Order: sequence, then structure tokens, then C-alpha cells
Amino acid sequence: MYHLLMLVLWSSGLKAEGNHTTTEAVRLVGGDSRCAGTLEVKLGDWRPVDGFYWTLKEAAVACRDLDCGSAVSIRRREESSERSVWRINSYCVHSGSPLRDCLTSDSSSSILDVTCLDSVRLVNGTSLCSGRLEVKSNQWWSTVCEDDFDQQDAEVVCRELGCGAPSVLQEALYGEVEAPMWTKEFQCGGNESALLDCRSSGSDRNTCSPGKAVGLACSEPVRLVGGDSRCAGTLEVKLGDWRPVDGFYWTLTTADVACRDLDCGSAVSIRRRKESSRRSVWRIDSHCVHSGSALRDCLTSDSSSSILDVTCLDSVRLVNGTSLCSGRLEVKSNQWWSTVCEDDFDQQDAEVVCRELGCGDPSVLQEALYGEVEAPMWTKEFQCGGHESALLDCRSSGSDRNTCSPGKAVGLTCSEPVRLVGGDSRCAGTLEVKLGDWRPVDGFYWTLKTADVACRELDCGSAVSIRRREESSKRSVWRINSHCVLSGSTLRECLTSHSSSSIVDLICSDLLLQPIITVSSSMYGVSEAQQQGAQVLRRSTFTICCSIQPQYPGGSFQLTFTSSNSTHNYTEPAVNHTASFLFPAAEPAHQGSYSSEEEGAQGAE
Repeated sequence: MYHLLMLVLWSSGLKAEGNHTTTEAVRLVGGDSRCAGTLEVKLGDWRPVDGFYWTLKEAAVACRDLDCGSAVSIRRREESSERSVWRINSYCVHSGSPLRDCLTSDSSSSILDVTCLDSVRLVNGTSLCSGRLEVKSNQWWSTVCEDDFDQQDAEVVCRELGCGAPSVLQEALYGEVEAPMWTKEFQCGGNESALLDCRSSGSDRNTCSPGKAVGLACSEPVRLVGGDSRCAGTLEVKLGDWRPVDGFYWTLTTADVACRDLDCGSAVSIRRRKESSRRSVWRIDSHCVHSGSALRDCLTSDSSSSILDVTCLDSVRLVNGTSLCSGRLEVKSNQWWSTVCEDDFDQQDAEVVCRELGCGDPSVLQEALYGEVEAPMWTKEFQCGGHESALLDCRSSGSDRNTCSPGKAVGLTCSEPVRLVGGDSRCAGTLEVKLGDWRPVDGFYWTLKTADVACRELDCGSAVSIRRREESSKRSVWRINSHCVLSGSTLRECLTSHSSSSIVDLICSDLLLQPIITVSSSMYGVSEAQQQGAQVLRRSTFTICCSIQPQYPGGSFQLTFTSSNSTHNYTEPAVNHTASFLFPAAEPAHQGSYSSEEEGAQGAE
């Protein structure tokens, strides 16, 4: 006996095509092919998609839904009047939901055009410019065998995808797949505009050894122009055409991604430059970049007169650290980055590196602090005097070192370039941060939580007080992105250039004295609580009083009571620098240890 299962396919808007499935709820119209044009989505009715806030990363989802390979360009087109559109939530799309599930109804005159590449694609990569190479022919995607593909073929693919030159070509780099495999050898000259325009071998290949699928990484199409070197100047990115990048909302952390894409070491300065008129620019979604995506994947089209200049340091860098001022030291020479051996590096050398990176003084110098790596190793001993402007300006030993003991790679932590000026001590005053030059910090949007980061970087404990002070005129300041700071980045990494008359003053807890605790009861009067404790009569009223010498107005005291099985916290506002905690009737449950801590007040605006 057997059971017969009948499988019925309902018409649900899905269409089988070759070795893939596409959705009929998404289309591109008005272009040269089904893979180029105005993006429209159907939810009841067909509507175009609003062009604001789109990046290549979202467009790649549309191309994938259409089985159209890779997204290679997006364009926001302004129409003469508004009409009904769909606005698409990018966070929803990036969570893995299809476009149709991420729509909200809206009206707009900004319409999105998308161009996909329907002949080649890179899959399973870390960006749209890397992955396992697949080629489409007769509606089927096929993996290319490494034996049929060389450097000149790679140059054609990277150019066709709108990426930079090939940087890595290695079999099985992005995973291995089953058949189908591409059956002919490509024979490109390197100047063709498309891979399928290249000549190919006359005979078909029947087999391809396991682990031989082509893995390709192209460099990102990013450049710095108009500066003193290829690692300094106006930041430009290519997506169809080369455009400068809008200078708003950039931080050093985001700029560091551009420096890394350019193999230019660390970002050491950013500057927002005003031009006389607006022009077409790329605006970069910083959340997209910090999630690990490449700059090109995070562009949106815009117009602006604010242009971004970036300076990278192409000679030394700190890697695998907790900030741009910490990590394992690497030095670049002859286009190679080499790790420095601890035996070849001392405190004076560290002072030069920290200054060159725009950081503060060295605070920790310890081998293998940020991981150990294989060769190459730097082969000479540095002999800095400590006042040089760059590590490679220092004298070095004449003889080369052949070996370096395991666990001896230099790990360096520099202090952050932060200071408080104009106060009674180094832990109080106007907050200033150095990024190229020292500037005060804009006083808007500050909380004690953000101020805590500044106090911690200064080794000044916790923030006690913040005050926004208005000056008579505007000047150049740093505005600090609080979300960036609270996510764990340092103040210097979260700066954007700004002008303001509002300046922030801070007081940190390093100035606070230990509170005095006294106990008064109806039985024993007033006594200062000693280490061995104080006694009160059962059921008598008692008061624990916390006080401190006058320093700052406002604030409060926290009293912590710890017994054998529990902990309780009590908070009272400070009045004349004193707070009293009243307990109506003493019971055995009140036996335990009491400690007091003064908490600062946020200053009046």
C-alpha cells in the first residue's frame, strides 16, 4: 500500500525562472532592460518608491528579488509634482524582510531609479565588491572555476561591477557550491567592459576540482584628491560617477573606514569645508558604515555645499585596539605593514607614535597586549629621542633583526587628547578635545552619562556637574555624537566640526572628599560613626547624617545599608552639604554596615 501526495502550486506572485525564484511584486520600469529603471512595488496597486535614504545596500535587495544580479547604481530623480509612493523602511529590509513587507504609504516628488547587473554577481562576500563569482547565461547562474579565470578576467569583473581594481583572487575564498559550473575558460584582454564580451575557449570543461570556485575581492572605489598625498584630501566615492562626500555628521570613526579602504593606516583628522555653491554629493549613512558595510554600500544621493576633507596616516597604525589610540603597532614600508618587536621599541619611541597619531601621552606599553601575529616583522630597532614628529624620522639600528620571540609584538595605549581648562584643578573646567587643534565642546545635548566618559578618559572618576555656558559670539567647537560615545567609542572618535556660542563646563568626582557619617539617637545623642560602628537602643528613633565640606551646590547623598542577607539604597537631597536619613524605630533588621556617597548635581542651564 502507498500514499499518493499531490502537490498543488497556488498562484502567489512567485515565478520559477531557471535555477531561481523571483517575486512579481517588484519591478523596474522605463529602463533599457527588465533590470534597470524606476523601482516599483505592488501592494494593492503599483507605485514607485521614494528616493530618499536609499543606499546601494537596499537596492541590492531589489536586484536580488528580481534575480538581476548585483546593484551597480542608484539615482534619485525629482519629478515636477508629488504623487503617491511607497517609502521603504531600511532597517526592516536589512533584518531580512522582503521589500513588500517594509512599505509605508507616502507622497513625494523624489523617485528612485536602480540599475542592476544581470550578467555577473559576487555572492556570500563581505561587501558588494567581494564574493564567489557567478555568471548568468540562458537564465542560469553558474559558478566559475579558478582554472578558467585569471587576473585580467578579474579586472574586467571589478570594473563591470563599478568597484576598484582586484585586490584578492583566491579559490574557495567565499565558500564552495555544487554544480552548475561555468564550462568555458575566459580569455579577457583586461580592457573589455563586460566579462561576457571576452573571448572564451572553444571546448567545454566537464569537471572542476572541489575547492576551486573563484573567490574575488575588488578594492572599494574610494579616493582622496587635492591633498599632499594619496592619503589626504577631499573624500570622493564612485557610484556610477565620482562625487565628493557631504561633510555633515562625519566622525573620526567613520573616516577611519575610508582610510582602511584606501590602505592608508589611521584617520588623524577630518574637516568640513564650505564651498560657494551646492553640488551633487554622496551622503553616507554612518549607521550603515558602523554595521560593517563598505562606504560605497552606504551612499545616498544628495546636494550640498559642505564637503569633507580627510587626512590619514600612511606610516604607522594601531590595530585590534579598543580605540584609535590603542592597539598592536604596525609600521608601513615598501607598501607592506609590519609588526614591531617589543625589543626594538621603548618609551621614547612610544611618545613619538602617540603624538604622530594625534593622541595623548603613552599610558600603557606592553607586549602582546592586542594579540600576536605571524611575520612580517619590522627588522630594525627604533632609536627615537622622543621629540621627532614621525616614527620613521627616528634613527634606527644598522643591523637587521632576524627573529622576534613569540608574544613580543608591541601593544601600545595612548591617552585620549582631552582636557578641562580654566577650573580649580585638572578635573574641573571647560571641556576641550584635540583633533588637529584644541577646541571646546558644544554644550547642547550633554548628560551626566556622556560626561562620565570625559571624566573617565581624564582619570578623574565620575561626572558630578555639567553646565552649559553661553558666550557672547559663536566660535569653532566640536559637537559630540552621544550615541557614538555611549556605544563605547571615545570622545575624539565621535566629534563633528561645528560652530556655537554654547560651551560645556564639567566637574569630575576626583575633587570630592569622603563624606562624614554621624549617628544620633534619642538614647545616646550624636556620635561620629567609627570603623567599629555605633550603638543605638532598640525601638529608639535614630538618624544617620551624611555631610561634607562645602564644595559644590546641590547634589544628593546615597546611603547604602548592607546586612547579612540584603542591600538597600536610600537617597536624600543635600541641604547645606548635608543629608539626614531618619529611621523611626531601631530593630534587629537595621544591624549591618552603612556607607555614604555624594552624588553631584547637573548644573543649571
